[in-house]
This record gives sequence, C-alpha cells and structure tokens, in this order.
Amino acid sequence: MAEISEKHDLASYLELLEAKLNWGSSQYWVNYDFEKLSLEIEHKTGVNLSVTTLKRIWGKVKYPHAPTLTTLNTLAQYLDYADWRAFAQELKHRAQNLEQAEVAPNTELLMPEKRRFWLKKPWLMLAVLSMLTIFAVSPVVPDFFGSKVDQREYQFKANKIIGEGVPNTVIFNYDASSSPTDSVYIVQTWDMRRKTLVPKNKHAHSAIYYYPGFFRTKLIVGNTIVKTHDLQISSDGWLALVEQEPVPIYFKKEDYLKADGVDIGTATLKKYNLALFPNPPKIRVFNQGDMGELMNDNFTFETTVKNAFSEGSNACQFVEVLIQCKDDIIVIPLGAKACTGSMRLYAAGEAVDSKLADLSKFGCDLNEWTTLKVLTREKRMTFYVNGVEAYSLTFPNAPTGIVGVQYRFNGLGAVKDAKFSHGDFEVKL
Repeated sequence: MAEISEKHDLASYLELLEAKLNWGSSQYWVNYDFEKLSLEIEHKTGVNLSVTTLKRIWGKVKYPHAPTLTTLNTLAQYLDYADWRAFAQELKHRAQNLEQAEVAPNTELLMPEKRRFWLKKPWLMLAVLSMLTIFAVSPVVPDFFGSKVDQREYQFKANKIIGEGVPNTVIFNYDASSSPTDSVYIVQTWDMRRKTLVPKNKHAHSAIYYYPGFFRTKLIVGNTIVKTHDLQISSDGWLALVEQEPVPIYFKKEDYLKADGVDIGTATLKKYNLALFPNPPKIRVFNQGDMGELMNDNFTFETTVKNAFSEGSNACQFVEVLIQCKDDIIVIPLGAKACTGSMRLYAAGEAVDSKLADLSKFGCDLNEWTTLKVLTREKRMTFYVNGVEAYSLTFPNAPTGIVGVQYRFNGLGAVKDAKFSHGDFEVKL
C-alpha cells in the first residue's frame, strides 16, 4: 500500500508541476524542455537534478527504482513545499477535506475552483492522464478530448521575412480548418509556454525573433502536435548584443567586429550608455548559420576568449561557451580559478556539476587570452583549457547537427580564432 501511495503522490505532483509550467503535455517534451526544467529547479533550490533524472521521473527513460528522497525533496521545494513529506501530507489533508465536502456539498475548500474540480473527479483525472500517454504511430491520433485528429489534413510552414540576421519576423502559414476544436496553437520555440492561440479558420500568424537560434516550431490541435517545422534564425556572421527583456540592445558591427573576431570593450559600452556598476551588462555573442554536415558526435572546436573585467559582482569572471546544436546544446563553463566550485558543464544530455565532480581545470585567468578546445570522436568529448585537459565524458543523446556557437560574458568580452573542423572540413567563424 505504501508503494501505491508513493506512486499516487508522484503522479499528483507531476500533474501539479505541468500545470504550473504550462508547457503542454509532457508527452511531447523534448530535451530542451528537460534542460530548461533542470536549470529552473537548480536556480530555485540550489540542487541540480540532471536531465536523465528528470526523464526517469517522467517515464521517458526506463528505470526500475523509485526516486531518491533527496530528489523528491528537491521537487517538492521547487513547488514551495518544505520537503516531500510536507507535500504528501497536504495531499492527504486535501483528500480528507474532499471526503467531507462530498457529505456537505456546500463546503468550499480553500483552493482554486479548477483544482477542486480535478480532485473531486479522480476518475476523470486518471482518464485524462491515460489519454495523454497515448501516442500512436498512425497519423490519426486522439486529441486531448478524445476526438480523432488526422495529421495529414493539416499544413504548417514557417517563412522568414529576411534571410539573415535579427530581429526577424516569421510568417507562420497554416491550415487547421479540419480541427475538431477551436484550441489551435502555434509554438514558436522549444518552450511550450510560448504557445499562441490562433483562429482555426485563419491561415497566417506573425512573430518576431530577437535572438538567433534553431527552433522546432509546432502546430498543435487540442493537445496533439500535428505538424512541426524546423526554423533557423541565423546571426548573419558575428552578432553582439546585451541581453534584456523584452528587446535586446544590438551593437553595430563596426563597434565590435575585428579582423579575427569580436571585442566588446569599455569604449563600446560607453557609446551605448552602459555601465559596469553596480551590475555589468549581460553580453551575448553569436555566430550561427549553415555549418554544412557538421555533427556533434565527431568534430573539433577551437576558440580563444577574454573577459578583462574582474571587479564588483564579476569577481568570478564567469564565461560560458555554448555550442548550438539542432534540438540539443553543449555548455562549457570558464571562470576564475578561485570560483570553480560553482560551475556546471552540460554536453548533449550529460550534466556535470562541480559540487559532485572536479571542474577546477576550467579555472583560468580570463584577464588574459584563454584558449578552449573541444575534441569529440564517436560521442567521446574532451575539453582542453590552455592546452591542458580539463574534463572528458561520453554524452548519451543521439547525434545531431551543429548550427553555431554562442558566448556569454558579463561586462566585457572578446573572441578570436574560432573555428570548427572535422577531417578536411573546416569552418572559420
């Protein structure tokens, strides 16, 4: 009975979390979704739950054992509970209140009406959850309400207004007139929270992309993804900007572009009225576009970086180098030697946290030019910092294409001599 209760509590938790995230059914989550969730959980709780762990919890990866108590406590804390016991006790308390409410129907529980509805109808909740787990190979699949959706009856394309660069408007042309429901959505990115309701009898929807990237856009009917379209927003060579919401600050190329790379110095910041204190601006540098047949399981990447600002809140000089892939990513940390106790390396499904591993060789003097090399053969990835091996791992995800690179600095940043290669093939950025 205890095991059944634990499974019920976990199922209830997953339902609550998916409702909080509003990313759509976890049935359609991809690696990016779990990567994003892992980062959000770590940001709020200080505990890293790997992508693999999260996939096990959601049943994406077969694993015969129950989650550890540490994992459960972290999940509970993400939803603002003290620990898993507190979450389970609240579920039990709510169940008891519901029993009383069935006897006294006029009694109102102190929770949202939508939540009361689901908890009062456990049979209905189970039925819906069962439907969400169904994903047939056939193009005819059930939507959220059980209606049949024939994917062949729908059309979906994404067309950029300009070929290169950002900002860039994308026109989504679609045909969802066969939809059995008015719940027709377009998702612009991997982030299911950014889904937009569109009229099923219309045929066009526009959106602005402010950052480069590779996006698997989706047309959703009810709760069923009926069409996808891969969309690449390129950077048009080197692009430098300051990350902010809702619109970034774009630097003009003449203000940062050098013969061998990019340099955002104090003169550039002064020109754009950007101050280093109290909080330095978040500098982002992109070079994203067509990399040919370059794949992330066999390649070499080399680059040289500098962050010549170590004052105030940027004492650790944290820098991240991101190798952008189709539906995947590689995130490489660099920072001051004294700050390597707070680093996280991520490579196509393999996450390494400095709290549980030695990442000290990613520490360096970023006031000086620092070289980074990534050598990958048959998914075995080795990282070198200033010619010294810093770490090695084998990533679990399926190989996919490389589409570019991104650098993240605080305050100041410079890049030179960046290139990808594999055999005789070479791309100098």
